[in-house]
Amino acid sequence: MAASTTPRPWWMTAMAVVCFLVLAISIPRDLFFPDSRDVEVWFGFEARGPLALATAPIHWAIFAIGAWAFWSGRRWIVPWAVGYVVYAAIAHLVWSEASPHGRGWQIGLLQAIAIAGFALLLHRTAARDMRGA
Repeated sequence: MAASTTPRPWWMTAMAVVCFLVLAISIPRDLFFPDSRDVEVWFGFEARGPLALATAPIHWAIFAIGAWAFWSGRRWIVPWAVGYVVYAAIAHLVWSEASPHGRGWQIGLLQAIAIAGFALLLHRTAARDMRGA
């Protein structure tokens, strides 16, 4: 499927930059900083040690695909990105309760609401843009 010939919307550029920045921070952090390297969070639960390091490239791939897809104007990325952000919101809620480093379900709920709000904003911005196109 080819990218659209219309210019990339501003919000897709912003999302591409965010995904790239997450990559630029995550890869060195996961490779060179032991405190970060030793923990990855999946579905709100912490993977530690070698399992964390082994699964970190999955996070890198998710953000690399997001950066490429948003930068190249692929519209199929929008529902995938919204789904990933909703997943992250739920994971924050679970992590806040399940992890000894969490701050309890109340804080997790506030985080989840804020993150889910971003998912809603992304969905509405994309939908508005597609209606206007």
